[in-house]
Amino acid sequence: MAAKEEDLYSKVTPRRQRQNRPGTIKHGSTLDVLLSMGFPKTRALKALVSTGGKNVQAACDWLFSHVDDPFLDDPLPREYVLYLRPSGPLLQQLTHFWQQSRLSCGKNKAHNIFPHITICQFFMCADAKVDALCEALQTTVGKWRGRFPVPLPLELYTSSNFIGLFVEEQVAEVLQTFAADFATEAAAKADVHVELNKKQFHLTLAYHFQTSHLTVLEKLAKSIDVSLGSDWLAVLFSRDIRFANHETLQVMYPYAPQNEDELELLQGDFIFMSPVEQGTASEGWVYGTSLASGLSGLLPENYVNRADECDTWVVHGSHSFLNCASPSNAASPVAGLLFDGQQDGGLLENPGDPPSLTVLCPPLQMLRSSSQSSLPKRSLFVCRHGERMDVVFGKHWVAQCFDSKGRYVRSNLNMPPSLPVRSGGYRDYDKDCPITVFGCTQARLVGEALLESHTQIDFVYCSPSLRCVQTAQNILQGLQLEGKTKIRLEPGLFEWTKWVSGTALPIWIPAADLAAANLSVDTTYRPHIPASKLAVSESYDTYISRSFQVTRDILADCKNLGNSVLIVAHASSLEACTRQMQGLSPQNSKDFVQVVRKIPYLGFCACEEVGETGVWQLVDPPILPLTHGPNHSFNWRETLQQD
Repeated sequence: MAAKEEDLYSKVTPRRQRQNRPGTIKHGSTLDVLLSMGFPKTRALKALVSTGGKNVQAACDWLFSHVDDPFLDDPLPREYVLYLRPSGPLLQQLTHFWQQSRLSCGKNKAHNIFPHITICQFFMCADAKVDALCEALQTTVGKWRGRFPVPLPLELYTSSNFIGLFVEEQVAEVLQTFAADFATEAAAKADVHVELNKKQFHLTLAYHFQTSHLTVLEKLAKSIDVSLGSDWLAVLFSRDIRFANHETLQVMYPYAPQNEDELELLQGDFIFMSPVEQGTASEGWVYGTSLASGLSGLLPENYVNRADECDTWVVHGSHSFLNCASPSNAASPVAGLLFDGQQDGGLLENPGDPPSLTVLCPPLQMLRSSSQSSLPKRSLFVCRHGERMDVVFGKHWVAQCFDSKGRYVRSNLNMPPSLPVRSGGYRDYDKDCPITVFGCTQARLVGEALLESHTQIDFVYCSPSLRCVQTAQNILQGLQLEGKTKIRLEPGLFEWTKWVSGTALPIWIPAADLAAANLSVDTTYRPHIPASKLAVSESYDTYISRSFQVTRDILADCKNLGNSVLIVAHASSLEACTRQMQGLSPQNSKDFVQVVRKIPYLGFCACEEVGETGVWQLVDPPILPLTHGPNHSFNWRETLQQD
């Protein structure tokens, strides 16, 4: 069998060399170079297939990054699939639908993958025969040029949880014939079995969306002009079969392992996570495998975000049915589309690249040296407050620190030396606690990091909670902006009132009193949502709507007056103030709570506006995360002075 494969490979390679443009590196010669460098043939082929046969450098980077991969010599082949992807005017229409549907109704399952028509089911192909498989596709498309129906007649279909464009029945038979021809060529040239698509040929527009969004999505779908001209590209993708049923995550922050069973995280890498393997992980941690290195281990859950299903797929060939020139000269089928996770390090085509090329997740060496991306013209930063007094010292700290005359005396170095006098008496601290000394230090560290990263902060908005005001004050100190930039108190940024104990909201210190206590508060600011508009035990929907509204109002106020806004509020604010700004629907309350509980003190996130569209997207923060360990109270008498 091995000799037969080598004979087949030697027959295929010369034909591929003649088909490539002058000056490009051919797959066959790339394999020869890798073999001459001393790499075993199985590893060399795996590297070429995993990088889309791009070039020697890409394959070498992959091999060096996977040097400790326990599956490096695993003969398990990859899975492949053939899709038809639109381009031209139809793609522009679909792009508009994709953007408007996300903006209006948030992300649904259809957004996890680009617009496409599925031609066949996933199938396997040995690494040594991928070149032959690519030739089979090119041969099939060549036979069908001039026969492929253009424009492809599509009919809109909607149901309660699905919207799509279906190929008309007569033309669907033509596509079935094309698929059968590809299957025949693939069997003859690459000895693989391709099972045809058993469902009706269609392009999915939306599915698994909220029922309340059906009317809006249906209206947007009806605006798509399917009669517009479009070239269709036959594109061959592959994925690692081991992770077909895993959730794909993208690393947002680097992480250095603290224990042997932990995984190193490099920004931009992708992680494959299986729900079955999570039994070995403790709360706040997940068990996953790195795309960049192939290594597995435990990793902190708040260092990664969900990515899309197709973000790690590799492209092996893209061929036009209209353009007879080299497929690498065809227009990119994804130009102008925005998909989560594909901006940095994704394996799909870069919108500016020809579709036959593959942009690969950078190897470990490149990931380590990558620098932070520059900030856009308009930025929004949301930050949680610092360490709370009542969490560190318990809810009875007020009774322990104030005497009968209301005088404050600290009993621990982590308690602030003094506190602002409250007109309503010190008991108001029960519901509106300050931050600790370490909380102040945390905030100053964040401000200093923002200063070192040359991050401009033009406006600071803050929840009226004292812990948030003090955090904002210390961030400004670290930024060396104390007294120069004023803090605007916005009750609309207060946390979900359902979490407030008792039957009344906290009594916050007035802006004038905070200013008198030497806090840089803007006493002239008039809030968008005054405290009188807040209600105790508000519903989840009310809280989410309030947070979204006040964030939009803040950004509208600051437009054309400054480039960046910092919001200092609560753990819940990082989710509530940014999710709908991205055009996403709110999560259900249960999932929301799970997100919030993972956000630490001084948790920090960054958003940037996409052009001037009013749509924002989460980006890498300009500063590193802040991690620290617990430090329990120490009583030397109880510990050291024992009988």
